Parts: sequence; structure tokens; C-alpha cells
Amino acid sequence: MLNSADEISPTDHGEMFRCYGPPIFTYLRLHASSREEAEDLTLDVFTAALGNPQLLTWSGPRQLGWLRRVAANKLTDSYRRANRRPAMALDQFAEILFDENDPVLVAQHREDYSQLHQHIQQLSPLQQQLLRLRYGHGLHTAEIAELLNKNEPAVRQMLSRTISLLRTMYNIPSTRNSKGERA
Repeated sequence: MLNSADEISPTDHGEMFRCYGPPIFTYLRLHASSREEAEDLTLDVFTAALGNPQLLTWSGPRQLGWLRRVAANKLTDSYRRANRRPAMALDQFAEILFDENDPVLVAQHREDYSQLHQHIQQLSPLQQQLLRLRYGHGLHTAEIAELLNKNEPAVRQMLSRTISLLRTMYNIPSTRNSKGERA
């Protein structure tokens, strides 16, 4: 493994990749969840190197240090993304995909949507607005707090309580008549 780049100072990006690609990939492979992820991250590191025109004027050790720092940052970003959006195997996901051609599933989806709409209508106007801003417009709690002129922890708490209330509303068993219809 290349630990010292004292006598090496690549002068073009191809040479830089040949010199530093293996140690950067090795580092990423040790810490990444798969070989493919390590390859993707290595590509990201050297893509970032293309965006730094001063990199080729630096000494070898400084170039390698910069590449290692970028690799560590890319790896950290990858961990964060994986924790925010856990990966699901495609074959598992395929089982729960909505089939638009199945009339039973379409009817069930419509009924669920109607029930959700009814429950949301029972919420206060502020709670409805919170849901609309968060899920309808995709705003983060900080943005919602700014729009509503409230502090972020208060908005986060209100949103959490609103979602809990909706869950409670869904868990209350509805009364059905003998035909299976709601009374």
C-alpha cells in the first residue's frame, strides 16, 4: 500500500488515478458495505479531483492527503444516506408494489385513501397545515417553523403528535354492519 508519496507527484489526472487509485480503493473497500459501493465511491473521489484544478500543482503527499480526506468524506456521506434511506432488496419490494391492474388492490387503495382523508379532516386546521407542508410540499421542519413563525422543536413535536393522533385514529376499530359496510 502506498503510504508515502514523497518521490511521486502526478502531473495529470490519469497518472494520479494510476498512482493513488489502488490505495484509495483499498481504503474504501475496507469500510464500504460492498465492492460496488467502494468502486462508486472511488469514482466519486476522482471526479472531485477533476473539479480541483490546483490539485495537480501540489506535492505528492499533499495530493494523497487530499484524496484520502475526500474518500473519508464520501464514505461518511454514504453511511448517512444508508441510515436515512435503508436499502431494500428489489425482490422484497416487488411483493408490495401496487398493481394497478388488480381491481381488489385498486379498491382497497381507494378505501385507504378515503379513510386517511376523513381522518385528516378531523384534525385541527394547524395540524392539517403541518401535514400539508411536510408531506404535500416536502418541507423540512426548519422550513415549516420559519413559515409558521414557530421554533423548530415545537414544530417537530406538533408534527409528531399529529402523526401519533392519526395512527390512533386508524387503530380505533370501526363499527361495520352485517354487509361489511361502516355504520
